[in-house]
Amino acid sequence: MKLKPIDDRVVIEPTEIEEKNVGGIIIPDTAKEKPQIGKVIAVGTDEELKEIVKKGDKILYSKYGGTEVEIGDKKLLIVSRSDILAIVK
Repeated sequence: MKLKPIDDRVVIEPTEIEEKNVGGIIIPDTAKEKPQIGKVIAVGTDEELKEIVKKGDKILYSKYGGTEVEIGDKKLLIVSRSDILAIVK
């Protein structure tokens, strides 16, 4: 299945955070911080947004923004333009 966002939406693939266990302590998934940087997979149909964000860009997005979607074995996030905070260079 392929996702094609509409309007001012962007599909991103969140980057994985390296897990570091200090002193052998295992942190459950529910207590881990969610990544806030992701790679743009697809950009919606909004012309202004297409000029700002392009496929392959790394972006910083708001902590609780977007909708999580699972396609195959990949976890993706669909965020709106207002949830995009910055482009990471």
